Amino acid sequence: MKFFRSLLFCAFALSPLFAYLDLAPYQTFVDSVVPGSRLGISIRSVQSGKELANIRGDEKFTPASTLKTLTTATALHFLPLDYAPETKISLMGSVQQKKFLGSIQIRGEGDPNFSGRYYADPFYMIDAMVDSIHALGVDTIRGTIDLDTSFYDGPWKAEHWRKNFYDAWYGAEIAPLDFNDNCTMIRFKPGENEGDSAIVSILPDVGYVTVKNDLKTVPGKKKKWTWALDPVKSVITLGGTIGQDVDSASLVLPIRNPVGYFRAAFLYMLKENGITFVEDPLVPQGIEIKRFIFSAAPFLSILDEINQRSQNYHAESLFRNMGGKILGKGNVENGKKLEEKFLSEIGLSFEDYEVWDGSGLSPKNKLKPSVETELLAKMARHPRKDFYINSFAGPKIGTGSKRMVDLKYPWLTRFKTGFIGEAHGLVGYVFPMDGDTLTVAMYLNETGKNKDATLKDVLDTLWMRLVYATSDDYGSLLKMKEMWLGAQDIRGLDARLEYFSRKMQGIPYLLGPMGEGYLDSIETKPIVYMDSVDCVTYIEHALALALATSEDSLFKVLQNIRYKDGIIDYNHRKHYLLADWASDTRFTRKLPMPGDTVVVKTIGKNEFFKKKKLSYLVDGKESADPTVEIRYLPYDKAVEWAGKVYEGPMKVLGVGLVAPMENLDATHTGFMVLTPGELPMFRHAAYKKQVLEIPFKEYLEGRSKAKLPGVAFFEFVKP
Repeated sequence: MKFFRSLLFCAFALSPLFAYLDLAPYQTFVDSVVPGSRLGISIRSVQSGKELANIRGDEKFTPASTLKTLTTATALHFLPLDYAPETKISLMGSVQQKKFLGSIQIRGEGDPNFSGRYYADPFYMIDAMVDSIHALGVDTIRGTIDLDTSFYDGPWKAEHWRKNFYDAWYGAEIAPLDFNDNCTMIRFKPGENEGDSAIVSILPDVGYVTVKNDLKTVPGKKKKWTWALDPVKSVITLGGTIGQDVDSASLVLPIRNPVGYFRAAFLYMLKENGITFVEDPLVPQGIEIKRFIFSAAPFLSILDEINQRSQNYHAESLFRNMGGKILGKGNVENGKKLEEKFLSEIGLSFEDYEVWDGSGLSPKNKLKPSVETELLAKMARHPRKDFYINSFAGPKIGTGSKRMVDLKYPWLTRFKTGFIGEAHGLVGYVFPMDGDTLTVAMYLNETGKNKDATLKDVLDTLWMRLVYATSDDYGSLLKMKEMWLGAQDIRGLDARLEYFSRKMQGIPYLLGPMGEGYLDSIETKPIVYMDSVDCVTYIEHALALALATSEDSLFKVLQNIRYKDGIIDYNHRKHYLLADWASDTRFTRKLPMPGDTVVVKTIGKNEFFKKKKLSYLVDGKESADPTVEIRYLPYDKAVEWAGKVYEGPMKVLGVGLVAPMENLDATHTGFMVLTPGELPMFRHAAYKKQVLEIPFKEYLEGRSKAKLPGVAFFEFVKP
C-alpha cells in the first residue's frame, strides 16, 4: 500500500475558501417527481458571505410565508427586545357609590395575543381588564365605551389577497383591537333523529356571531356539510347533511369587523364579572381618574408565533405595529418604509423585493432566492442573531411538526416554511460539521397540478440531502465526543494516546474512507468517519481525541492535524506522512534513534497532483517537487531494537515505514506503544483487516527487507 493513497481524505476551516455543492441532481429530482415546477435554490456561507451554489437564484419567486423572515428581521432590527404591544384603558369620569359615570376609553396598539395562543383562555386578557375596573369597587358602568383604533390607518382587510383567503381563518382581518385571532369556532353534531337540524355551538360565544343552521341529520356517516360566510356581517350559514353516526365536527372561521368583536367580548366579560353596563351618551366624560396598560405577550413570543407557527395575523400585526411605533402610524406603507430602511442599513436593496403585505399571503409578493439567503446571512451576523434563528421552526417544531421527522440529527437545521396556491417555499439555516452556517432558500413555483403534499416532500427531501451532504457522517463526530467524555480523568498525552489508540482497536480497515465532504470537489467523502479507518485516519482520530481540550474542540483539532493551517481543501491536505504530516512541528517532532541514518528524497508531488488535474502549489504558486530529509532506523537495526524489552517510562510514538521508491517517503504508519518490561507493540490499521496490535518485531519480520528500508520514528507533542 502506498502511503499517499491513504491520506487523501478529510477537512476543517474557519472560513472555507470554496465549497463544492453540485445542485444538478436536485434539478433532475424535481423534474422527475413534480414535472413543470419552477425550482429556485440559493445556498450561501455565513462565514464568507459568498453564495456557494444556486439554481435560478436571480429570478423572482413568489415566497409565500417565507416573506415573514423579512418582516421579523426588520422588527428585530428596530424594536427593543422588551417591546410588547400595549392596550390602554382610561377611565374618564368618576366613581360614585359603586357606579362609574363617564367614558371607558380603550386604545388598541395591535396586540395579537388577546387569544388562547399565549394563554389557555382566550378571555384571559379581557378578564384582567374588567377585573381592574371591578377592583375599584365598581359594579355598574353608566356612560360610554369608546374604542380608539387610530394606531392603525388604511384598510384593515389586507389587500391583494386571493378572494377565498378572506373566508379562511388564516386570512382574518387585521385591527388594533382584536379578540381570539379574530376567529370563531363553529362546532356541530347530528341531531337526535333523522331530519333534525344539527346541534350547533359557537366557541367562544360572546353574542357576536350568528349561525343560520340548515344542516340536516341523515342516517349513517355522511359528511356533506357546506358553509358560507357573509362578506360584511359575522353571519355563517351551515347547510348540507351530517350522518347520525358522526361524532362531531368543527370549522374555524374569521369574523367580520374585529373591533365590534372585541367590544362584544368586553361587554360579555363585564357581565361575567357582575358589572352592569348602561349605555348613556349623555353622561359627561370627565377627567381621567385611572389608567391601566395591558400587554399579553412579549416580543420574542410574537416572533415564535410568526416564524415557527407561521401565524399570519401576528405577522400582519407586527408589520403595522413597527410602523406605528417608529413612524407614528401603523399601516402597510410604513411597514414597507421600515423594511426598505432596514435593508439599506444592512447593505441590501429593497428593489430586489416586491412587498405587498407582512405575512406573504399576497401572490404579488416576489423575491430572489439569492437575496433571501443574503438576508438570512446578514441576520446570522446581526447582534440579535440568536433571537432570530431560534424563532424559526425545525423538524417536529412549529410548522415543521410533520416535516423532516426522519432527519437523524434535527438540531442541524432551522427553517421557515411557506405555501400558497402554486407556490411552496422553504428557507433557513443548515449547520454543517465544519463550523460554518449555511443559509438556504428553496422555492417551487408554477407547480400546476402537482399535489401539495408531494411538493412539500420534494422540498423536504432536497433539504435533508443538503443537511446530510454538509454534515457527512455526523454520527462519527458524536462517537468521538462519547469517547472523549469517557476519558476525562486520564491525564498526560502519552496516557491519552495509549487509551484512545486502544479503544479504537477492532475498527475495520478501509483505504481512504474520508474526504473534504461538501467543501471540495476532488474527494467528497465524509469529513469525519469512525466506521472504518486506514492507517492515517486511525492515528489522526486518536491524536485528535488525545489533544482536544473539550468535546466541542474535537472537530477543529482533527482538521488542524489533517490540513495545513486547518484549511479544508484537497490542496491543503497533508498527503505525505514524513514530508507533510510528521513535519508539522505543532503536533510532532522527529525522533533520532541510535544507529539511524539519513536519506534525502525528492517527493513526486507534481505527478501526484497532476493525476487529479491539479497543480502542486506552494504559497499559491506552482513549485518544483520538494526534497525532504528522512532520518530512519535501517531494517536490520529496527528488528534488533524491536526485539529488546523496553525499560523506560510508558511512551507512545509514531512510526513511518520508509518507502523503497525514490519519490515517496512512507508506505504505512501507526503507533508504537512502549510499556516498561515489555516488547514494543505496533498498533495500526492493518491493510484489509482492522485496527489491531502486534509485536513490532513480528510485524517487521513479516515484511521483505527489499520493500522496507527502515523505520522513521516521531514523537507527539502538545501544541
